[in-house]
Amino acid sequence: MKSNSVNNQQKASKFGRMDSGAFSVGALKVDSNILRLLLIAVAIFLVMGLLRPHTFLTLRNFRSMSYQFPELGVLSVAMMLTMLTGGIDLSVVGTANLAGILAAKLMTTALPPGTGGSQVALVIMGAILIALGTGILCGLFNGFLVARVGIPPILATLGTMQLYTGIAMVITKGYAVLGYPEQFLFIGNGVVGIFPVPLILFAAVAVVFAIVLNKTAFGFQVFMLGTNATAARFSGINNTLVLLKTYLISGFLAGLAGIIVIARTNSAKADYGTSYVLQAVLVSILGGVNPSGGFGTVSGLVLAILSLQFLSSGFNMLRFSNFFKEFTWGFVLILVMVINYLSVTYQNRRRLARQKRMVAATDNLVDDE
Repeated sequence: MKSNSVNNQQKASKFGRMDSGAFSVGALKVDSNILRLLLIAVAIFLVMGLLRPHTFLTLRNFRSMSYQFPELGVLSVAMMLTMLTGGIDLSVVGTANLAGILAAKLMTTALPPGTGGSQVALVIMGAILIALGTGILCGLFNGFLVARVGIPPILATLGTMQLYTGIAMVITKGYAVLGYPEQFLFIGNGVVGIFPVPLILFAAVAVVFAIVLNKTAFGFQVFMLGTNATAARFSGINNTLVLLKTYLISGFLAGLAGIIVIARTNSAKADYGTSYVLQAVLVSILGGVNPSGGFGTVSGLVLAILSLQFLSSGFNMLRFSNFFKEFTWGFVLILVMVINYLSVTYQNRRRLARQKRMVAATDNLVDDE
């Protein structure tokens, strides 16, 4: 028993040294990735500004973008968290739509025309809690399938995506749920000072999870799990619990996105935002998240979503069709993955060559002695 304990401690110590080196190299990697993303965002902004200066470079367009991208941004943060563990959550849009529909159903049935006063506030609060609670339950179910049952994340969440969408379709019978109180619509269309409320919500989510991932034990566990699940388990991390928490948080964020969506559009539909899944994956990978897990930053994700929003807004002004935009998202996703793969392969070769040179130099010193 004592021997096993010593071996485990040695393995944990060895992983700690490897992890420290990985994160020191990662710090340089973050800087270069952020700089590249910043240059991409600026380049897209300048190109679209030159092509459509009278429409793109306007306060109206910037305000419009501030209302549009936060819902995708929140879904992208949810996608990023699961990808950091080496998984993925394809059900985020299905969860968001189901959460939004249940909240919409409560408001439309509990608030007949002419209702006012404190009852409206109570129903709105109840609708928000139902949406967030639905997201949490959906996320927990995803986490149970992945962490407890052992189904690969891509298959588990692909199945639950269809399940949640199907439940939403049964509830609505394919129709949109319309008509919410003005107080609720403030969440998706209101302004606090000069800042749209959806933008404030996204900024709050980004700041909170930047702190969670970089300053808390849970964030460290997520990175460790994504880097090497076996080593994480040897170091004392409960991988199952970390996965359950991660997918729960992903579901919670999807529920929040559902609230933003129905408050902005004043309608809830079972098939809203079908392209958001692809875009959330694209934003995460473009933002520097390793699809295999273990690396990614919220700042990179924010720059990636700004780049994507600039591109999308410019495409609309250039009157490109939705089919062309779908093609572009898919092409960019494949291109980014290929570039990342080639970059990692090149870095690994350089590191291996450097290690060989160090070993050769050490052997020469030993021979001289």
